[in-house]
Amino acid sequence: MDTLEHIDAYWRAANYLSVGQIYLLDNPLLTEPLRPEHIKPRLLGHWGTTPGLNFCFAHLNRIIAERDQDMIYIAGPGHGGPAAVAHAWLEGTYSEKYPDISRDAAGMRRLFRQFSFPGGIPSHVAPETPGSIHEGGELGYSLAHAYGAAIDNPDLVVACVIGDGEAETGPLAASWHSNKFLNRDRDGVVLPILHLNGYKIANPTVLARIPESELLDLMRGYGYRPHVVGPSHEEMAQTLDTVFDEMRDGGPLPMIILRTPKGWTGPREVDGQRVEGTWRSHQVPLADVRHHPERMAQLEEWMRSYRPDELFDADGRPREIVLRAVPDKRMSGSPHANGGEILRPLVLPDFREHAVEVKAPASHESEPTRALGGFLRDVIAANPASFRLMGPDETVSNRLQAVFEATDRTWNADLEPGDDHLSPDGRVMEVLSEHLCQGWLEGYLLTGRHGLFNCYEAFIHIIDSMFNQHAKWLDASRDIPWRRPIASLNYLLSSHVWRQDHNGFSHQDPGFLDVVVNKKASVVRVYLPPDANTLLSVGDHCLRSRDYVNVIVAGKQPVLDLFTMDEAITHCTRGLGIIDWASTDAGQEPDVVLACAGDVPTLETLAAAALLREHLPQLKVRVVNVVDLMRLQPPSEHPHGLSDAEYDALFTADKPVIFNFHGYPWLIHRLTYRRTGHANLHVRGYKEEGTTTTPFDMAMLNDIDRYHLVMDVIDRVPGLAVEQAHLRQHMADARLRARAHTREHGEDAPEIREWTWPYSS
Repeated sequence: MDTLEHIDAYWRAANYLSVGQIYLLDNPLLTEPLRPEHIKPRLLGHWGTTPGLNFCFAHLNRIIAERDQDMIYIAGPGHGGPAAVAHAWLEGTYSEKYPDISRDAAGMRRLFRQFSFPGGIPSHVAPETPGSIHEGGELGYSLAHAYGAAIDNPDLVVACVIGDGEAETGPLAASWHSNKFLNRDRDGVVLPILHLNGYKIANPTVLARIPESELLDLMRGYGYRPHVVGPSHEEMAQTLDTVFDEMRDGGPLPMIILRTPKGWTGPREVDGQRVEGTWRSHQVPLADVRHHPERMAQLEEWMRSYRPDELFDADGRPREIVLRAVPDKRMSGSPHANGGEILRPLVLPDFREHAVEVKAPASHESEPTRALGGFLRDVIAANPASFRLMGPDETVSNRLQAVFEATDRTWNADLEPGDDHLSPDGRVMEVLSEHLCQGWLEGYLLTGRHGLFNCYEAFIHIIDSMFNQHAKWLDASRDIPWRRPIASLNYLLSSHVWRQDHNGFSHQDPGFLDVVVNKKASVVRVYLPPDANTLLSVGDHCLRSRDYVNVIVAGKQPVLDLFTMDEAITHCTRGLGIIDWASTDAGQEPDVVLACAGDVPTLETLAAAALLREHLPQLKVRVVNVVDLMRLQPPSEHPHGLSDAEYDALFTADKPVIFNFHGYPWLIHRLTYRRTGHANLHVRGYKEEGTTTTPFDMAMLNDIDRYHLVMDVIDRVPGLAVEQAHLRQHMADARLRARAHTREHGEDAPEIREWTWPYSS
């Protein structure tokens, strides 16, 4: 029997299973005529792209078998979930992962019932789908994920089916450039398959309507060798043979443009309107089947058109004609698509070796990210095939340039004299697209490797939605026993809101923290180390972690060194704590708590504590620094949360707390609203006041400066408002003088720029 007959049988079987998932509750083999009770009450799913996905899977399986090729797929049109599920069931992987979904009639019935059904599985390709590393809920990220998966995977081919609707998104449009960052000698290969079926939900797609010559020129301009294929088994088979021969010939990467009708093989007309080949086939071509006998008959005719008796035996098992198309190296069972199976721990150098010497607290300055850069340099050197640093052209700007002592930037386009640290073997990946950095890193992590994404704080917002999707993937994966933990997605946000004095208002936004904290507590972690040694401790911790999204906010500008390395490790292990040398409560109940999170807010809090010690020596002040933001929540809300007893012991239950925060103030209120002393909590933070100005003027614009904090203490500690009116006025005058100095000299006053802790510890 000819191989194409096996491919066609596999394709028909996958299509049959896909339709069944959308429509059927029972009678999976159509052993009797369809009746209303066989049909789902709510018809959900997307048919239009599904037969094209099944077509690709069937043909790629032949290549895997004949060439003994390691391969995974990424389904860009992820709403074609029925295809990926059908594919995994036919290959046997689905039944291995879910034994109750056996590869027989009973299992087929359960397969159909669970799809888009309460208590079942999503309609999109999702973590529950074996073989997938790509959440299909949002379009635009498939090709970036594919390239991330191929990097440092020299034997792997990543077949990426790109929907023509998805191809209209900005992230996907930028992703074509990823071929400039792939080293053909060291990395795997990505095979883009641009699936042109002509329509989105209700409109035609751009790339399907432009002249084919223009589309071919576009792909050639991106640096690919395009091959156009129609809806023909013979043509697809011949083209794939050509494409796989071309992959290693040193020329441009091949790609396929596949043209098929939308809703291919489905109903041609419904109620007198054309469906196949139009936008009407996008979701459910036959609606409300239960209550329309003519549509039920049409559904049965549609399903029988795949000739299920040829494909499945009387017990519902796939026949040999179908199974002959299943390769030994199943895409749905590849360990690369369950990256935790092949994940190896990083070889981590001792971060303590990069410690900044601290002889006295807050007496000298260091650049935290510069210290971290030395640590990351050694991480890269020790892990030459499993760690990548991603960033949008900001590695040097964020003071991480020590990494270039161990590696270069990845670059596979032309080189010119004067280029700085560019080579095909570089392990730092820089491109001015946060979408690509995020997509590459996600694909890299999901296939069992490690990395870190550094970015300007204000512009990490560009990937808010991508972060959402990845966080949801991690959350869902935790409930899937066969999904193994992967390395955490680590963000380093620098060039942050308080030190964007040269770039100004457009670069001043700490709101990514608010987005992150919206996600499940089991997934997200937020760290605000206040100096170099705490950043090193936090960085080491995050690189060792699994299945989290870790957000680290740390400045690149010089900040005061507060903790020795041993003190930093202890402080970061606790996640928060009293700074003894800055406090004056000396084991007594404080009159006021000065809390802080973030490097600049911590500096201003310490300066305020020094002013209070000078002017109000009788006042008992406790200074608390928070590194792990999630410690503020109760343990019922986050596993890192402090118990109420611990929280009250630290912050008190009834004393005023002035909290100086890096981000928007209401985030602290969100995290602490259940605490006993919440009514006494007053938070200072960024309140959308910014411009191009000096660092201290920026602090004054948002009332996080030392003078305003002293005023807050006077206003909120009982008995001080009237008694210390003179001091309050003195603080207000100091603010006016500080601002006047900036307007006259263009920089902060020396006593502010050069401030250090004035007391011995």
